[in-house]
Amino acid sequence: MKLKHTLLLTATAVSFASCSSEPKQNGEESNQSDSTQTEEVTEQEEVAKPSGYAIGDEATDFNLPATDGQMISLAGYGDAKGFIICFTCNHCPYAKAYEQRIIELDNMFAPKGYPVIAINPNDPEIVPEDDMESMKKLAEEKEYPFPYVLDESQEIYPQYGATKTPHMYVLENVEGKYIVRYIGAIDNNYKDAAAADEFYVQDAVNALLAGEEVSVTETKAIGCSIKDKRS
Repeated sequence: MKLKHTLLLTATAVSFASCSSEPKQNGEESNQSDSTQTEEVTEQEEVAKPSGYAIGDEATDFNLPATDGQMISLAGYGDAKGFIICFTCNHCPYAKAYEQRIIELDNMFAPKGYPVIAINPNDPEIVPEDDMESMKKLAEEKEYPFPYVLDESQEIYPQYGATKTPHMYVLENVEGKYIVRYIGAIDNNYKDAAAADEFYVQDAVNALLAGEEVSVTETKAIGCSIKDKRS
């Protein structure tokens, strides 16, 4: 079953351009003409070479504060078959465009043992809209069915190698070890959920649930660059 088609709220092209260079419909980056856009592309290319996890690596656990006041860890889900880890945030237009699809992933797969955990990797001193209070308001307003946690020390996202919001990781629980099975985008059309025809995260989890190999293990994440205090 594919994700149900959802209508996105209209977002201006200026809004996306201010976050990062706007890619083409299926994830290809468009040519940039002005210097501001070129600088943004350069920034993203520099960040896009992390020393994070590769497919088949074991992901370490974390213990991060959530908007409901709880501390969230992978080990806290004793019966989980795996996880859909989503690095996302409040302010990014790409994150907003994918928000409903992330909710639908949790609705679809949490009952089957693959819950979503959303992690905000941004430094709120750089982007005040991404602070915990704003996260709480957003989670309540949108009625997130999954935990929304803050990577306060900004130590977790570099371990994963996340560079964008959103940036997705599918982990499989193999005898208590969390093995990375997929890294990249949610699907192949950030602009229009109804136009997407490749559902990378959904297909990866369905394959794991069926005991099969994931056919597409890596794609290019499309989104805003992560705002790090050390940059």
